[in-house]
Amino acid sequence: MAIGESGRIVLEIDPELKRRLYSMLALENKTLKEWFVALAVQHINTQQQPSLFGSATEKKRP
Repeated sequence: MAIGESGRIVLEIDPELKRRLYSMLALENKTLKEWFVALAVQHINTQQQPSLFGSATEKKRP
């Protein structure tokens, strides 16, 4: 599947899974977009490895 330049993500999932997901999100008063973005950011943050030399914005200690 091609990866386009737009901000859209298109998935085809089992209709039953879709129904259950939307039901749970409705109970949590969340949209699919809010849920997906939060999980995507969390996943990216947990997968990033810290730099061996610290971040470029870190202050050097004397």
